[in-house]
Amino acid sequence: MEGQGGYNRSSQVQAAGLSPAVPMLVRAAREVSLPGGRQPIVIGDYGSSQGHNSLAPVGAAIDVLRERAGPERAISVVHVDVPENDFTALFETLRDDPQSYLQRDAAVFASAVGRSFYEQVLPPETVALGWSSWAVQWLSRAPAVIPDHVQVALSGDADAKEAFHKQAAEDWQGFLVARGRELCEGARLVVLTMAADDRGEFGYRALLQAMYASLVEMAQTGFMHEEELRRMVIPTVGRRREELLAPFGTAGSFAGLRVEEAEIFFGEDHIWADFERDGDARSFGARWAAFSRASVFPTLAEALENGSKPERSDAFMTRLEGMTAAQLAERPERMLIPLARILMAK
Repeated sequence: MEGQGGYNRSSQVQAAGLSPAVPMLVRAAREVSLPGGRQPIVIGDYGSSQGHNSLAPVGAAIDVLRERAGPERAISVVHVDVPENDFTALFETLRDDPQSYLQRDAAVFASAVGRSFYEQVLPPETVALGWSSWAVQWLSRAPAVIPDHVQVALSGDADAKEAFHKQAAEDWQGFLVARGRELCEGARLVVLTMAADDRGEFGYRALLQAMYASLVEMAQTGFMHEEELRRMVIPTVGRRREELLAPFGTAGSFAGLRVEEAEIFFGEDHIWADFERDGDARSFGARWAAFSRASVFPTLAEALENGSKPERSDAFMTRLEGMTAAQLAERPERMLIPLARILMAK
């Protein structure tokens, strides 16, 4: 993710996709078993990024828990993300954003853990309510190069597809096992993730095609080396409903968790809706390119020689953003946005 608050500024697509999952989180907050005595009620936010898209759903859950637990009961919100996440932006958002749950409830306490959620990150049986949005599609590692693209969903290489889907299955099981250890008895876990529809379609096809065509041109014109392009991978996989449910088997349970609801749905493309209203193709391309810069361009930049140098990385992302935006502006197209929402109980 882009640092210095970049993800917060360009995450409208993710924010729009949250809406159908928030009622599921509110329902979960009503149904969780609250810990006894004066123990704090712990909410785990798995994959918090820079925090902006956590504010509304976590705030809605806190409102329900506060109504149930009374005005003085402590609620602890633990935001979890990888060590390289921009935690400065996260804590500034929690402190300064008018939408922050800290602004309206003095008995809520925020903290963060800088570790991968594919391992246990919190003490056993301490989390009452878990929430993860737009996160578990990211793999713990890229298991292979993709010889004909940067996104495996658009690749024609069978070996790459097999490697990525195997890694996705292993990571999903690892995520569930870790949460099964952390959740209390009677807890709930809600996951919103990028998905694939019944045909296996990951979506975002026009965006990904424009992005890859821009990268190929950048290599052909000498802006970067062919070897750098070869190393570039977006390590995300959209799982079908049957893949998400596979660990639970016929018994319907896995790692102490059981699925109460699982649905694939399509998120709204608000950028396309604005284009239909105003006809501004340049804005359409620029907004989708900004979304990509904030969410995946930093991952691509890691493949650059000297990619850790800010000037090289920034120049790469700026040029890729401009070229991708221009291509999308030439042929605006509605994006298919398959998402999954899943409610699990311990």
